[in-house]
Amino acid sequence: MAGCSPPEDPIKCASKNTNCTITNSYGAFPDRIGCRASAVAYPTTEEELISVVAKAAMDRTKMKAVTRFSHSIPRLVCTDGEDGLLVSTKYLNRTLNIDPSAMTISIESGATLRQVIDEAAKAGMALPYAPYWWGLTIGGLLSSGAHGSSLWSKGSSVHEYVEQLRIITPAGRENGYVQVRTLDTSHEDLNAAKVSIGVLGVISQITLRLQPLFKRSINYTMKNDSDLADQAATFGNRHEFADITWYPSQGKAVYRIDDRVPSNTSGNGLNDFTGFRSTSSLALALLRTTEENQELKGNADGKCTAAKLTTRALSGTAYGLTNNGIIFTGYPVIGYHNRLQASGTCLDSIDDARITACPWDPRVKGQFFHQTTFSIALSRVTSFIRDVQKLLEIEPKTMCGLELYNGILMRYVKASTAYLGKQEDALDFDITYYRSKDPMTPRLYEDILEEVEQMGLFKYGGLPHWAKNRNLAFDGAIKKYKNAWKFLKVKERYDPLGLFSSEWTDQVLGLKKGVTIFKEGCALEGLCICSEDSHCAPEKGYFCSPGKVYKDARVCTLSRDKTYH
Repeated sequence: MAGCSPPEDPIKCASKNTNCTITNSYGAFPDRIGCRASAVAYPTTEEELISVVAKAAMDRTKMKAVTRFSHSIPRLVCTDGEDGLLVSTKYLNRTLNIDPSAMTISIESGATLRQVIDEAAKAGMALPYAPYWWGLTIGGLLSSGAHGSSLWSKGSSVHEYVEQLRIITPAGRENGYVQVRTLDTSHEDLNAAKVSIGVLGVISQITLRLQPLFKRSINYTMKNDSDLADQAATFGNRHEFADITWYPSQGKAVYRIDDRVPSNTSGNGLNDFTGFRSTSSLALALLRTTEENQELKGNADGKCTAAKLTTRALSGTAYGLTNNGIIFTGYPVIGYHNRLQASGTCLDSIDDARITACPWDPRVKGQFFHQTTFSIALSRVTSFIRDVQKLLEIEPKTMCGLELYNGILMRYVKASTAYLGKQEDALDFDITYYRSKDPMTPRLYEDILEEVEQMGLFKYGGLPHWAKNRNLAFDGAIKKYKNAWKFLKVKERYDPLGLFSSEWTDQVLGLKKGVTIFKEGCALEGLCICSEDSHCAPEKGYFCSPGKVYKDARVCTLSRDKTYH
């Protein structure tokens, strides 16, 4: 579709910029609890941003930096209570400097990934690695550790290519209640600031190291997954931009063979990933209604049939790749890096009264899903995949639902210098699945998917993606970061009053008790499903069995280092 209704601003205020609510681009946080704030500020310059932070610090007002599209799934943008201040980077989106001789670009933190890619390409340069979705701001993707897929060079995390950043932090009265800190690669605090989950302050400007613009050659190859466990551990070392999409119920895996080629190689390929395009709202509603009926009736066969059709459709259209920007004529697809590394055309269109929309736009009846995303060390990936395949032997249909959302995306991530970055070379498992509009309704085969999640996080020590996941993924996660104590020391120096922190971020960082929510509900929501008189003890590693509500102490049959009893 050529038209689309671009996503609305995630912030809504009752009176001008006061009495506000904020949500994410999916319309719901994992706990389905809304976030409120007393006001929102929209600074347009760094000077205005400094003034905003100083005034809030003087008043001891809690603050949160928020972005234009708000694509983080957890409650990263929520302040405590209703008296906080939202500081939007929506208008801090300028390109400040492009230096071809130094191979750098300087931008404000609200600039989108697409903007950086395009501006760099105009100057004959490229950001070498990036997430696949271009509707992220640079400040937001840095703060959450967003990445693409590569084990080459410094790896696929954008924060590894930061040369310098400026961050505005609170201060005491003697410093005018605000401090502007400039951190470059010689400053140790950069390792804290470049992945900070937003608790240090507001990033205002960023300088990224670029490379000369180059071409890539992409070929998707579908194979049987019988040797996936062994292949996954080594495939990332063989191809610079390698990734794998796994369709476990179908027993198939799609390998992305993706490498640089000489710039004089013929080809002008374009990536316009099908899942990120404008989609007919009527078609979205039909697909959602179909899946809701399949869930209601427990129709696993229907899901499996639909999953196969979806997989064939994506494969038959080369997942949105074209050889010349118009049609797909065959592999390999060769083109310039800036045309292939990311996409998101549903953001780039005029308002058509929601006749079409991004597939997940909450204003229409479309996709409503959860995402569980964790990274497992390459040394343990083989065993994890084999464990998942053993689960599938029990009932092969259990993961057809994942394949309706294009299976499990597996991306390679290199060990990071950031204190809250990846601790060792790893494979990131990105799992997207159906979420009911009713928080008390479990999903089909929820027990199997819950076990995959808990194996990945606890048995195999997976690190959660900071901008995805349910609360469960963050329980005790901070203990997995060997330099977490260094990060917390920087946090104490930069924001001793915790004005940029919230109860949720304090829980995630281990400063308060864990993030598990205790109330009757469904484990799909990441809740502990038990009544008030039961004996759940997540702090000891025990969690409730999914999909059921117990009224006695027969709960918590899952431990961190064992599977279901």
